[in-house]
Amino acid sequence: MKKFSTCLSWAALFCAGTAQAAMNDYAVVLVHGLQPDQLKSRPNAEQVTLEGKEYWQDFWLAHADARIDWPSHERITGKISTDYVWPALKSLSEQGTCQPGCVFVTHSTGDLVTRYIIENQANWLSQAGLAPLNIVATFDFAGAGGGSELADVAVNVAEGGGVWNTTLRYAVSLWLGELPDSHNTGTLNDLRVANARQLAALPDSRVPRLRFAGDSSDYLGVTSGFLPGHDDGVVASHSSCGASTAGDFNSCSVSVGYNGKLARQSRGVSQFMPYHYPVLMGEDYSHHALIGNRHQGEVTTVTDQVSLGDGKSVRINSTDEWYWLNGYYYRYVDGSDSQTMSEIARQFL
Repeated sequence: MKKFSTCLSWAALFCAGTAQAAMNDYAVVLVHGLQPDQLKSRPNAEQVTLEGKEYWQDFWLAHADARIDWPSHERITGKISTDYVWPALKSLSEQGTCQPGCVFVTHSTGDLVTRYIIENQANWLSQAGLAPLNIVATFDFAGAGGGSELADVAVNVAEGGGVWNTTLRYAVSLWLGELPDSHNTGTLNDLRVANARQLAALPDSRVPRLRFAGDSSDYLGVTSGFLPGHDDGVVASHSSCGASTAGDFNSCSVSVGYNGKLARQSRGVSQFMPYHYPVLMGEDYSHHALIGNRHQGEVTTVTDQVSLGDGKSVRINSTDEWYWLNGYYYRYVDGSDSQTMSEIARQFL
């Protein structure tokens, strides 16, 4: 391939004319995703903390300042908020963790939990006489804020509605490890597409939500048959990209594909939820690989600049490569031939 530099200065953290931030200028707060085994095990608070720590151990745990751990067998607006989120927010405020600015790094359902936090944290903390958190951005990997059609299927199976074929039941069991029953659906109810999209859909707080999406699957494509458009094996692009509506999308962009191909994407996302900005896409990254430490191929950029909540901006370096066999250009993030999606994202902090 013949290479041509795009000159999109993305690798320096901030725009020209501002001081470049050193690593860890922002505090990093982790918010994990659904942990299917908890639907049945119903862990106590100590186990929730332990499993929350284990969730991030591949990469992000070593780079975080705090975590918000929550149990998957509960509901977001119920005990997840009162018994887990609120104590964590209170502690973050009391300790001043977010005074220099916090970036919430989320995965999967953590995207939805964080949206509820963004909607309510300032009010909750102010009413308690505490300072609201200074959340300058979120980095949402495989975001499930738009819900997952798999959750709709799983809850319907659990409630015994309809006649379900073997393939469908197999897809649900691959994702969750086993078929749920009506007594252990927990956060699956929040993940149903209609429910997810109604939960804190229009938060007043203008926190930029930076999206990192994949297009591969750990389930040999079995679960993809129940997800519209392109997906990462668990959530469809309408959710991971942050699209304003659920639908059949093949990219987070109308001009570049998951594989970096620079061409019109007839089913690319063009309208997004408020303050949602797709940043990186990786054709070979699956739902869980996005936060892992294994390299899964080159990644592409969707936008060349995103402003954070404190007025600073993140950028990235990329290179356009011409592929002579088909005459198309492909855009790849510099360094993504050896760095993982998470390693690249961490450079923004």
